[in-house]
Amino acid sequence: MSGTTRTSADLDVRRKQILYRSWHRGMREMDLIMGRFADSEIGNLSDEDLAEFERLIEVTDRDLLGWITGEIETPTNYNTPLFRRLKAFHTHTSPIHN
Repeated sequence: MSGTTRTSADLDVRRKQILYRSWHRGMREMDLIMGRFADSEIGNLSDEDLAEFERLIEVTDRDLLGWITGEIETPTNYNTPLFRRLKAFHTHTSPIHN
């Protein structure tokens, strides 16, 4: 079970791949953070936002989780508007937020 609550039937191939990768990261906490954000936002992301989200998917789970929770300072080149949306989404909606 992937955890996704969103159907991918109406998505183009790129968005389907991003949605899948968001829910299959390796660390369950990051599956929930990235997957829930993708479920909510994937249909509305611009091409630029999609590229940035794909870049975030490539970051290791431990680093990305640390940036999102504030345990590790976010590098300047990753502290983008999309990353801040992801972080705010997690802070306001996640049951795993500290």
